[in-house]
Amino acid sequence: MILLRRITATAVLFFVLFTSALAQFDEPEIKKVPHDQRQEFMQRFSEIKWTGQGLYQETQIDRKKTDEVRARLQARYGDPTQTLEDLINEENFRPGKAIQFEYWFTVDDSIPMMVLDIDGPFGQGLVYGGASQYIDLMPQIKRTLSQKLMSVDNLGEFQDYFYSPEREQWFNVRYQNGELTTREIDSPEGMTIEYTY
Repeated sequence: MILLRRITATAVLFFVLFTSALAQFDEPEIKKVPHDQRQEFMQRFSEIKWTGQGLYQETQIDRKKTDEVRARLQARYGDPTQTLEDLINEENFRPGKAIQFEYWFTVDDSIPMMVLDIDGPFGQGLVYGGASQYIDLMPQIKRTLSQKLMSVDNLGEFQDYFYSPEREQWFNVRYQNGELTTREIDSPEGMTIEYTY
């Protein structure tokens, strides 16, 4: 009887460990948050503690120039969740917050994640943010996102504005007709950067 209980307990333990291991290798479902659902996303995840932990391990996408990554994101997920145009007129905007783009995601309908540019078109890869309670899942999520972006065959056309505080210069960043370009421009209409000291 004791031997039977041990065998049963061992079998149950093996089953739990085996199904847990299988679950870790399921491909996470990554859905972009559309521009018009930003408020709902922020309300839903208002209690989340954001972190980059679990997202530091380098993947292929981290070695790509950010403007190419942006074109891959466009091809796979469409327009960003928000761009500099959405942020610049907010009351608490500061030049240091001048990103080119942000993509917000829900993973498996319950895990929030954000990716954004580091230095507009002048950097490589992305900055990642995820919920601290899911740190253990973040490496797998990042690998999956990288694989999806690297599997893109045709880059998506886009046009963004970027302001570099270090250079004190506006740029038009685009991918059109098979060419990535970054061009210095004057301040776009309605997008003035005001420094407050």
